[in-house]
Amino acid sequence: MKKILITGASGFVGAAVNSRLEQEKSYLLLQTSRFDSGSDKLSIDFSLGFNISSELVDVETIIHCAARVHVMSDKAVDSLQAYRQVNTTGTLNLAQQAADAGVKRFIFISTIKVNGESTEPGFPFKPDDNFVPVDSYGLSKYEAEEGLRKIAEKSGMEVVIIRPPLVYGPGVKANFAAMMKWIYKGIPLPLGGINENRRSLVSIDNLVDLIITCIDHPNAANQTFLVSDDDDMSTSKLLARMATALDVPNRMLPVPSAWLTAVAKLMGKPAIAQRLCGSLQVDISKTKKLLDWRPPYSTAQSMKKTAVAYLEKNNK
Repeated sequence: MKKILITGASGFVGAAVNSRLEQEKSYLLLQTSRFDSGSDKLSIDFSLGFNISSELVDVETIIHCAARVHVMSDKAVDSLQAYRQVNTTGTLNLAQQAADAGVKRFIFISTIKVNGESTEPGFPFKPDDNFVPVDSYGLSKYEAEEGLRKIAEKSGMEVVIIRPPLVYGPGVKANFAAMMKWIYKGIPLPLGGINENRRSLVSIDNLVDLIITCIDHPNAANQTFLVSDDDDMSTSKLLARMATALDVPNRMLPVPSAWLTAVAKLMGKPAIAQRLCGSLQVDISKTKKLLDWRPPYSTAQSMKKTAVAYLEKNNK
């Protein structure tokens, strides 16, 4: 039975990976969590020095989901250093210990922010594009990727890098959860006219499916993959589809995106306009071809599942 270590097993992605692998019952699972969650998980703070070499005996694959995630209002005095401690130094510390222990494959959940923040419509990011990380989170993940490749080259441990865009699904938080709240409450936001942009996103189920594919697939070794639902859409279409999933009217006002962009710039908030009106697409053709993989769940299915979970939580 293959022994797998999942880091960040209490987080959004890590918990979903753990749940799926537990259902398959063909793996011996070891989990880590930053929180002291009992004897079933190792408690590791990746911002500090740690040594878990003894726990890595016979581990064949590590799925590294633990991270200091991107936050909109970062309160850290030195934001870049805080991200680097966990996402770069912590990751490379674990990877080196893994290589020394003879772990065969290290799967790293990175971020599309390594590529950059935006694309022109019809010109999606590809895995080997020039990297333009513009914030501390993206830079810390980029530096981790570079370090992992060096460890792989020296040790022979296989490294697989997966860069997801926005991940959604049951229990999603942050901006996606706020969007569902606004739509469900019928708040008429001026976002219905954002029709020209294109955004890629990936459901947690599709992301987990790709991660599990990469555990054993021979073609995954030492490759970088982008992932999405393969169903890019405009902001207005995204809002409309979520309204359908929530079974509520779409009350978005059709204000032109150019107006929103101008207002945001006047308010000194151009980044908000970019997230709402700009494009961020990923090209998953390499992922599909090299791994013979397709997203098994449609956007409609995934949004409905996300909406049902939201309604169950908020209508108790």
